[in-house]
This record gives sequence, C-alpha cells and structure tokens, in this order.
Amino acid sequence: MEARLREKLEALALEHHNLAAAMATPEIAMDPAVYRKYAQKYADLSDLIQSFGLYRSEEVGLHEAERILRTDSDAEVLELAQEEYERLKESLRDREEELKLLLVPGDPLDEKNTIVEIRAGTGGEEAGLFAADLFRMYSRFAEVKGWKVEVMNSNPTALGGFKEVSFQLSGDRVYSLMKWEGGVHRVQRVPDTEAQGRIHTSAVTVAVLPEAEEVDIHIDPNDLIIDVYRSSGPGGQSVNTTDSAVRITHKPSGMVVTCQDEKSQHKNKAQALRVLRARLLDVKIQEEADARSETRRSQVRSGDRSEKIRTYNFPENRVTDHRIHLSLYKLREVLEGDLHDLFDALNVADRAARLASQE
Repeated sequence: MEARLREKLEALALEHHNLAAAMATPEIAMDPAVYRKYAQKYADLSDLIQSFGLYRSEEVGLHEAERILRTDSDAEVLELAQEEYERLKESLRDREEELKLLLVPGDPLDEKNTIVEIRAGTGGEEAGLFAADLFRMYSRFAEVKGWKVEVMNSNPTALGGFKEVSFQLSGDRVYSLMKWEGGVHRVQRVPDTEAQGRIHTSAVTVAVLPEAEEVDIHIDPNDLIIDVYRSSGPGGQSVNTTDSAVRITHKPSGMVVTCQDEKSQHKNKAQALRVLRARLLDVKIQEEADARSETRRSQVRSGDRSEKIRTYNFPENRVTDHRIHLSLYKLREVLEGDLHDLFDALNVADRAARLASQE
C-alpha cells in the first residue's frame, strides 16, 4: 500500500477511535443533537475502519509467511508458507481496492428523505397498470427498510392503474438507494387488456427528488399562483364536496404542482409546496452538475421507451438494468420489493466510476 493511502487510513482510524471516546463522555451523551452528529460520523467510518483492520491483520500474516520462507528449511512447512503467502498477497490486493472505494466521499444528499413521482408514459392503460406495479414495488421495499410511505398526489385510472402518483419516503438514508430509480422503466408482457395474447411494450417514467428544506430552497410567495378546486376520481365522480385540491404554479420556472389526496386544502397546499421545493432543488442540483461536467448526471424525464434505464420482461422472468448491463432472472421477487441486488450492484458501479474520475 502506498504511503499516502496508509497515512490517510491511519488518520481516519484515529478519528474513529476518538469519536467513540467522545460519545462516551457525559457532555456529548447528554446533548442529543451533538451525539447524533458524532454517531452518524462514527457509523459512516465504521465499514472503512473494519476493512482497514482486516487489511492490517492480513498484512501481519503476510509478513509472518515471508519470515518463514526466509528462515525455515522444512520442505512441507515452506510449501504451506508459500500457499499462505500467495493467498494473503491476493487478498491484500483486493482489500486495498475495497478501501479505495470506501474512501470515495458519499453523496451529501444521501441522508435526505425522498419524493418519488411515477407517471405512465407510452402504452396507454397498460402503462398505467405498470405505474401501479412500480408504486407497489417501492412500497414493499419501503416496508422492508422500515420507511414511511406518504401518498402526496395520485391520478388513478378506471382499471386500477395510475396516470401519475407521487409519494414521499421517509426514513434512514432513503435517497442513497432511491436515487438509482430515476428514469424510464420499460415493461414487456401480455397485458390483461390484450385479448389475443400479444406481448406489449410500455414505458413508465420515475422521477426521484431529494426532499428540500426551506434552508435549501427559498420560495417567494409572490412568485406563486395558487388555485383551488374540487378533487375527483376515475370517471370524473366527485370524491370531495369542498374545494380542497390545490394547484400551485411557480411563475419563474413555469412548474405546476397539484395535490388532491388530502381532505384539507391546507394540507394539500403544504404537500404541493414540498413537491415544488423538491423539484426546484433537483433543477439546482442538475445545474451544478452541468457546471462541473459536460456529462450531465440526470434523470430521464420523457416517456420515450428508447430512453430506458431498466426493462422488466415477464415472459423471461427477467429484470435488466441497462446502465450496468445486469440481468436478474427473478422478476417476481423484484416486483415484490426485493431490490437489494440491483441497488448493491448500482452502488458498486457508481463508486468505481467516481474512484476512476478521481485518479
């Protein structure tokens, strides 16, 4: 291991030790806000320090194998020492690469709660049905993770799908996982609406927005046009007899946000402002990314089925993520919320790409 890398790891190991000692003091332990800050930093370093500890342990083993190879004369002992030397040498190479990946700084937005917007794209009613499938998939995943799901706005179809549905996910490091889902999701299957058994291809767009606090995005009330109206369900039947639905238009950006799922106009207005703030933060993030790089790190916004990040193929029981060329033959499990293999692979690929960009 090169000296600069080791020096950095040793410094972080010392910081990790000092954080543990600080959290044990009465001053820190009795201040919830400060303790939480220390505990988060300690947790962020834990995987790295654990891996570094294993590296140092294997390094000691390697040095011992080298000593035996230099000083022992027994043929059987030398053979065993050589095998151990080769094994540890390879393991240390792999662990050094792992340490480099763990040193790549995380996304500062990873801790944020997340607003997800799902919209039916190409495919008509079948796209709406698949939008409902994706909403259910994310809800199941949230249940496994212990996250809270709060529907903010929905526009259901007559057959039980969604033209669009937006919801907030709240919990531990929600954005760190859900950020991979922004883009076009394509489904290939025989729809319930197809009488002749032909496979159809439909597309659904997913936008993933980190929740924005007022300190992140300030909205001038004078920039808003707020309309209220009666919410309605599929087929136009009234589901509310008061003007509780809210439409907010942000004049500078032209963004329009509607919320109607709450019975209270006040709650719908608050929901709409949260969505608007999240969308404006997303635009700000994209502009900053554009300023740093010609390669825009963006989410696909259109419903064009050619701009896809993932395909769900029912006849083959296959889910393919096109960004990392990964196919899993467990479509049913994925739609039941088992997204761990996809998210793990995407996280590894992202860290590797960021590591390469730093070299």
